[in-house]
Amino acid sequence: QVQLVQSGGGLVQAGGSLRLSCAASGSIFSINAMGWYRQAPGKQREYVASIASIGTTNYARSVKGRFTISRDNAKNTMYLQMNSLKPEDTAVYYCNVEVRRKSDYDWEDYWGQGTQVTVSS
Repeated sequence: QVQLVQSGGGLVQAGGSLRLSCAASGSIFSINAMGWYRQAPGKQREYVASIASIGTTNYARSVKGRFTISRDNAKNTMYLQMNSLKPEDTAVYYCNVEVRRKSDYDWEDYWGQGTQVTVSS
């Protein structure tokens, strides 16, 4: 009933930039928090950044000052602008969205399909 579609990502050299997008669609009454997570090979999924419905943002220490999270509530879309990328940023990035469904007004977390970000040294 709710779909998240991620776009962006790819291969970039260290110091470069990439932008990720996450668009939510379907039976959506409202969206609360939106966030980005990442998982590197052989590691657990980790928190990257999040943004509340009113625009308050939080970042992991490892990306603060380099990444910027934003959202367009009219489009139910979230973005992650990644600058000054480092090889250690290489991972599959997942978006996470807290949705209140139109069908039953229940809240549920949804995950995007993941997108690969590779930073070469």
